[in-house]
Amino acid sequence: MGTVTVKAMYDGSSFKILEPLDLKPNTEYTLTVEVKNSETTESALDVLRRNIGTIHGPHDWSVEHDHYIHGTPKRESHE
Repeated sequence: MGTVTVKAMYDGSSFKILEPLDLKPNTEYTLTVEVKNSETTESALDVLRRNIGTIHGPHDWSVEHDHYIHGTPKRESHE
């Protein structure tokens, strides 16, 4: 089956699963717990890595970034 990652909350005695799981009932599983610290902030590099390939912009973004970020006139036509 491989590895399944699931969000859960621990109430002091058991875990409450926070999303549906496609697991066989009445089957023993081994859980590995990773503590998520809500005070930990992501670095800018972590955000960029997580979003690689998911953000789309104009085809001339790299050449005309000042225009899109600061509103300066475009340098030239890239059509």
